[in-house]
Amino acid sequence: MFAVVRTGGKQYRVAEGDKIAVEKLAGEAGEKVTLGDVLLAGDGGELKDAGKVTVSAEIIAQAKSEKVVVFKKRRRHNYRRKQGHRQQMTLLRILSVGDSK
Repeated sequence: MFAVVRTGGKQYRVAEGDKIAVEKLAGEAGEKVTLGDVLLAGDGGELKDAGKVTVSAEIIAQAKSEKVVVFKKRRRHNYRRKQGHRQQMTLLRILSVGDSK
């Protein structure tokens, strides 16, 4: 069974056992979280009612993603600015995708 969930403004297709990296969620490594905003759910070729499906996950780690370098330059004006950024992210392991109980 699979589901499409929305978290951090992005959508992810998940199934049981998947590992995904999402925008930072509150919690420590080892804690269980429930991804509540399920947009679509299905099993094989048929779709199910997404309102009745819950997705539970375990936090593997809190980490930072790859560095993004922002470099601005205006030629012939001696203007150069270099700035870096590393986004906070949470690594999740999907434990179950199924009907709510």
